Amino acid sequence: MPRVCVFDVQETLLDMRGLDSAFEVSFGTPDAVRRAWFAQVLQSAFVGTITGHYDNLLRIADAALEVVSAREDVTLSSDERQAILSQWRRLPAHTDAQGALQRLRDAGIRLAALSNAPLDLLDDQLKHAGLRGFFEIILSADEVKRLKPAPEPYHLAAERLGVKIDALRLVSAHAWDIAGAQRVGAAAAYVVRVGLLFDPLVRLPDAVGEGLAQTVERILEAEGVKR
Repeated sequence: MPRVCVFDVQETLLDMRGLDSAFEVSFGTPDAVRRAWFAQVLQSAFVGTITGHYDNLLRIADAALEVVSAREDVTLSSDERQAILSQWRRLPAHTDAQGALQRLRDAGIRLAALSNAPLDLLDDQLKHAGLRGFFEIILSADEVKRLKPAPEPYHLAAERLGVKIDALRLVSAHAWDIAGAQRVGAAAAYVVRVGLLFDPLVRLPDAVGEGLAQTVERILEAEGVKR
């Protein structure tokens, strides 16, 4: 039986460039600052995970805005910070997301989503992007108070889906996420996205594609599903 495909959400399915208009209002140079902000979100999340401290990802995201605004010597009003975080709930899907998910579903593959974002944010994001209906379950690392790539979120997915960990395939555009899944015994698929580079210290999974459409074809090949 084919593995369950468990999708990362931020950058894998959703296009973070949807935040650029909100960043432009406050910073003037949206792309670079938005990338710096999300890099800070990830850094703070990893520090908490490594040191055994948990913060909700929305709290981390708000704190990351403080860091990047100080770095850019910009004073953000509370309204500006809220505008950015509110826009995060309304990101568009990558243009290849719906077709790729439909392709997997038509092939009989079970689909789930697993993110470090809290469930209320995830629900808003996936509904706005038109992707919510593809997934039988939406899972957040917030439920286990440990953020990916810690082992607990991947084990949560296996438990909630009623399968063993090796019956999962994580689909992500992030090498650190791929590493987390593979190191607990799950399979993985890497989605190549512009600006996101693969870490050579991480084992490349057996399914790799340029964008989601090609990645899905590599997944079907790896799972032995007739196309």
